[in-house]
Amino acid sequence: MGTEPVAARTMRAVRIPRHGGPEVLELVSVPVPRPERGEVLVKVSAVALNNTDLWTREGAYGSAGDPGALSGWRGPIGFPRIQGADVAGHVAAVGDGVDAELVGARVLVDPAIYDSDGPDANPVGLMGSERDGGYAEYVTAPAERVHDVTASPLTDDQLASLPTAYGTALGMAERGCLRAGETAVVSGASGGVGLAAVQIARARGATVVAISSAGKLDAVRDAGADHVVDRAGDLPAQLRDAAPDGIDVGLDVVAGELVTQALPLLREGGRWVVAGALGGYEVAFDIRRLYLHNARLVGSAMHTPAQFEQLVETARRGDVAPVVSATFPLDRAADAQRALARRGHVGKIVLHP
Repeated sequence: MGTEPVAARTMRAVRIPRHGGPEVLELVSVPVPRPERGEVLVKVSAVALNNTDLWTREGAYGSAGDPGALSGWRGPIGFPRIQGADVAGHVAAVGDGVDAELVGARVLVDPAIYDSDGPDANPVGLMGSERDGGYAEYVTAPAERVHDVTASPLTDDQLASLPTAYGTALGMAERGCLRAGETAVVSGASGGVGLAAVQIARARGATVVAISSAGKLDAVRDAGADHVVDRAGDLPAQLRDAAPDGIDVGLDVVAGELVTQALPLLREGGRWVVAGALGGYEVAFDIRRLYLHNARLVGSAMHTPAQFEQLVETARRGDVAPVVSATFPLDRAADAQRALARRGHVGKIVLHP
């Protein structure tokens, strides 16, 4: 190890030994992981929950050949697996080849595992699914994925809310080429990614039309949406009223029937970007609505390394203010995931190890 080991030999962690419901989450005592060459050991201050936690636990991602196959984010999981992608904390130790001056730095961890080393690499794995994550007192990560945010005005809870939700939203905005003056529709706008997309689209100078449930409309409007529509109503009619000249970009984590309804509302050259399937993963639409209008249907899985660097700079400046809905201690991780699944909150749910 590049620095002296931390005093603790064991740590508390919450892991899944198999796929299943919240009851499979188990609080265990395990050895503190040792950072390998090129890695750092982070003492976790806060870890935010995401839908990926639920779907990874359930094995709900399927595979290209078998949509019903039990799978983690990108394939079979090696059990037991410590969950949790979104980590804020402090560097406790470094492995060989890593600058020891990082020890003590307040950091934000990029949870993605990439297919190459370039700035535009694609995410092909995720902390908490393809490697152990932050539902623990300590976690290891590659040094190049650990970013110093010591000077950020955001709290640790807010920092932990950024990586997956805001990284995904930023990736959607980038892949959708969202520009100032355009009209963006954001689905699932009260959730972590949706609320992040509202803030990012607004910061880019777009007019934001947000889709949410009736009880959360005011909170979504307060986050920066110009227009908020009730998902339980006639969505095409409401979207036409809110965007009479058409939609330039859709930032969609719902998919399902919404894709069918929204594609005819895109303007010439419009882009509909999908990063989730809360409304269902099977979609049917008239393909003519794409090719006759030069529209694009784009898939977006999180962010690239370059986009995460943009997000880190945003965190350092405090340009966004993630909404933290609730916090739970680590030993109540199952309750936290149940609360996430009920979708009664606005913003992020955070665990404190």
